[in-house]
Amino acid sequence: MQIWVDADAVPLIAKDLIIKTAERTQTVAIFVANQPIKLRKSPLLVMTVVPSGFDKADDYIVDNIQAGDLAITSDIPLANDILDKGGKVLTTRGMIYDKNNIKQKLNMRDFMDTMRGTGVLELQQMSGQKPYGDRDKKAFADGLNKLVRG
Repeated sequence: MQIWVDADAVPLIAKDLIIKTAERTQTVAIFVANQPIKLRKSPLLVMTVVPSGFDKADDYIVDNIQAGDLAITSDIPLANDILDKGGKVLTTRGMIYDKNNIKQKLNMRDFMDTMRGTGVLELQQMSGQKPYGDRDKKAFADGLNKLVRG
């Protein structure tokens, strides 16, 4: 198993937990982003910089992930593609996506996009992302430990 990280928007706390887990379990963690992020020198930590552009990091992950690998992302379409390839998916807030819940998430995402696109929902009506808190950190750490071991 390898851990693939959609690293463009991964919170610092989650990044640190991924690094600690990779080193503790001797699992390779590959961080993929449009710009380099700082990682300590370790043969287990890989920074892959992809060209700038829409979904370049997502495409790289989908092209390279193997069945049984774990991906860390909150991107729902990317999560769906990873599940289709036999990978596992965990969000940085500790949600484990699987074939039983991803379709519902995709449908809700598409519905909200349609609502925004037609002007039914205005930007100020949508709630933004909540701050990353202790509950998120614990849920992520628990999910990461469960998926890397299991």
